[in-house]
Amino acid sequence: MSLKQEERDVIVILELEKSAKTLAQVSIMTQNGVWEMAANRLYYALYHAVSALLINGHHEVGTHRGAVNKFSLFYVKKGIFTPEEGRLYSQLQQLREDGDYNCAIDVSKEDVEQKILPTTLLIEKIREFIKTEKA
Repeated sequence: MSLKQEERDVIVILELEKSAKTLAQVSIMTQNGVWEMAANRLYYALYHAVSALLINGHHEVGTHRGAVNKFSLFYVKKGIFTPEEGRLYSQLQQLREDGDYNCAIDVSKEDVEQKILPTTLLIEKIREFIKTEKA
């Protein structure tokens, strides 16, 4: 799908707004000890930020796994983001899938809490990268 630049800019803004709203929900979930939902919200906050990044870079988002792969291909392998940041995104996707779909796995407080700060920092780094790309 080919977007006009104005459309692309609007979608990027909307994705970043959705990322911020979703990230704010993480604290509500952690305060209530709802760790699987906190993992879900944490993943989706990053997913929306990465979607904004991909759209801004003229890449189609497609599937969730495709977004992880494209983030790695276009941004991690080129050194814009670190391999650790790429792994964090993959780990959050797996944590979200485990919490949402696997009844044999319980997402723990530790699973979520150790990922909140790195995810928040990565989302901010993505925001800053998009901002500098537009300048």
